[in-house]
This record gives sequence, C-alpha cells and structure tokens, in this order.
Amino acid sequence: MTALELRASLGLAGIYALRMLGMFLILPVFALYAETLRGADNHTLIGIALGSYGLVQALLQLPLGMLSDKVGRKKIIYGGLLLFAAGSFIAASADNIMLLTVGRIIQGSGAISAVITALLADLTREEVRTRAMAIIGMSIGTTFAVSLVLGPLLAKYIGVNGIFVLTGVLSLLALLGVWRIIPDPVHSSFHSDTGTNTARLPAVLRNRELQRLNFGIFALHAAQMAMFVTIPFALTSTGGLDKSQHWQVYLPVVVAGFFLMVPAIIYGEKKAKLKQVFVAAIALMTTAQIGMALALSSFWMIVLWLGLYFVAFNILEATLPSLISKIAPADAKGTAIGVYNTSQSFGLFAGAVAGGWLYSHHGALGVFAFTSVLMLAWLLLSLTMTPPKAVKSQMFHIGEHWQGDADALSRQLASQRGVSEVVVVLDERVAYLKVSQQDWDEAAVKQLIQATY
Repeated sequence: MTALELRASLGLAGIYALRMLGMFLILPVFALYAETLRGADNHTLIGIALGSYGLVQALLQLPLGMLSDKVGRKKIIYGGLLLFAAGSFIAASADNIMLLTVGRIIQGSGAISAVITALLADLTREEVRTRAMAIIGMSIGTTFAVSLVLGPLLAKYIGVNGIFVLTGVLSLLALLGVWRIIPDPVHSSFHSDTGTNTARLPAVLRNRELQRLNFGIFALHAAQMAMFVTIPFALTSTGGLDKSQHWQVYLPVVVAGFFLMVPAIIYGEKKAKLKQVFVAAIALMTTAQIGMALALSSFWMIVLWLGLYFVAFNILEATLPSLISKIAPADAKGTAIGVYNTSQSFGLFAGAVAGGWLYSHHGALGVFAFTSVLMLAWLLLSLTMTPPKAVKSQMFHIGEHWQGDADALSRQLASQRGVSEVVVVLDERVAYLKVSQQDWDEAAVKQLIQATY
C-alpha cells in the first residue's frame, strides 16, 4: 500500500467503526435504560426503539451508495454523519420511548456504510483493495468486542444519554476527519467489487447458495438483538449485578470467543474445510441458544452459554463474508455484499422487535425459544450447502489505453494454473479473478496484465 492508500484505509475504517459504535455501544445497556423512560412499560416498544436503527439502515444503505456514484462520495458521508449526530443528540434528550425511537431512526438514516466502501475503492488500487477492506473488517470486529465491555462502564459514569451525546460528538469530529484526513478521489466511478449493480441483482438474488448465506446473516443478527433485549435483565435478576457491572461478564466471554475463533478460521481456510467449520459453528450457536433457554435461572450457566455463543458468533461473523466472496460471481461481489448487508440490517430490526414482543408476552423463555428455532432452521439449511471452492479474489488494473479483445484476455487468464474464474470489465478497466488459495501462477497472470499497459 502507498502512504495515501494506508491513510485512506485507516481513516475510513475509523469512520466505519464509529457507525458500528453507535449501534454496539448501547447494545448491552439499552433495554435496561429504555425501561426507565416514560411509555416503555411495553417491551415491544423497547424492541422497536432498539431495532429501528437497523430498519432504516436496510432501506437506505444501497440507494445512498448508488446515489454517491452520481453526486459524490464525501457529500453523502457528510450528510450521513450529520444525521447520525442529530439522531444521537435527540436520543440523548429523550424522556420517553417514542422520542428515543425517533432519535434512533434519524441515527440510522445516516446510512453511509456502502458509500464508505465505495470511496475506499476510489482511493485504492485493485491489487491492494482486499487488504484495505480487511482493515475495515477488523475495525468492525474490534468495535463490537470493545463496545460490549465499554458500554456498561460508560453507562456507569456518564449514563446512557451521555453515551448518545458522546457518539454524537464523535460523529461531528469525524466530519473533520473526512475533510482533513481522507483524500479526495481523483474521480469516482462504479466498482463491481464494492458497488451494487442493479443489472446483476436478479442473478445474485436467485443464487441458492447466496440465499442461504443471506438468511444466515439475517438469523445471526436477529438472534443477537433478541438476546440483548433479554440478557441484561437475566444478568441483573440471576446474578444481582448492577448494569454497570455487566462488563465483568462480557469481557471474559468476548476475549475467550476471539481467541478460540482464530484457530477455527485458520483450519477452515488452510485445510479447505470452511463448510465443516461453518456448520459446526452454527450447531454450537444452536446449542448455546437452547442451553440459555433451559438455564435462565442460573447465573453461571448463563455465563457458560454466553461464552459458547461468542465463540460461535465470532466464527460466523468471520466466515460469512469469506463465503460470500468465494461464492458470488466475480463481477458481482459488490452486489452480493450489498444484499448481504441489507439482510443483516433487516435482521437487526426483526430480532429486536420479535425479542421485545416475545419478552412482553412469554418472558425470556419465549425469546430463547424463538432464537433456538431460528438457529435450528439455519443449521438445517447449512447442512445441504455446496462446499465452497478453496479460492480467493484477485483484481488487476487494465491499462488505460489498452484496446484489445476483452474476451481473448479472459480466456488467456482463465487458462493459467489455479485460475477458476475471470471477468474482464473494460468499462472499469479491471480484471476480476478467482484463484486457488493454495497454488496459482501469479507471475504468468501479472505478465498478461502487464501486456495491457
């Protein structure tokens, strides 16, 4: 990476992490806080308030990403950050559940995730873009883990309304970061690896393997939100913990989940056993949900099942994007990721609302019965998935003045050792390849690409 590419990658990862911070930081304390507000005696309304952020994200992130192709990336990012800040300040001032929901909706309307990845594509070369996206991925995972621990601690010292104020202030500071740190792209254009191509949507939506993964990310985050409508109350009632002490539970289970996730991912990728690792993680997740349904009266059993939950959750969060990349058509990766992210956001909303309603009418047992059935359905779907090929994505820039035969170049590239799929898109001046993770003729491929300069 050049210095400019690294600066862009780290800066945009920070902004992306801020978006996740707005969702994750309040997650472990939101339900307990919302219950104290006027009109929040109905837990369904708490679930709606929590999940409304995800609904608006689901509806707006793809349209705003496509709009940024026309009006410019930074304009949309500035607007999104301002909306996020405004929603945060409204949520901070809320004394009733309806105003809190309005604040969450406005927060979610600043749906700039797709725009950030599009800007990252504008600012990085094809050959290093995968690494740049990995930096953003790591920032999301880190933000989630830190937020579960930091949320209860911040709630103790500044309150949940103080957390909303903090995220609003950070969002305004991020405006300065976009202006001063993030470089301006020489030009913005559509990139198949990050953007949503409406022409490729039908093929992506019809793909059975992608459908399984989209249901999976929906189910994973629906279960997560339903759990966090319930778990804070369970920790308080069974363990006698004040909400400011909940970090003492989350810290060890999150850390253990992270360290146990790493060898599983390495084994799955290196040994081409990703399906086996993936299915095993779903099975573990299903077991954890059933275990929590049966152990809600025991504090230490809840902690045990939470630990297993986070092991499974971390594995699935890491493997799902990898599977999307392996399965999606080479020239529709961005479209597939866009549908996947939208499914995730819908899951956040559906899980929070279902969790709130079920908790109101059937208690915690009803919530975990729902999450258990959801995970079991996903497990059954995953058993029949086709094992993904042991491939990885590669992108190469085509010379600006090259006017050769794109089909001929595709055939030449496809004939090289270890290359399983090639799409040359002259409008983007890019060759998208899927190559073997273990052995591919990188030198020969680069030689063919160099001939286009």
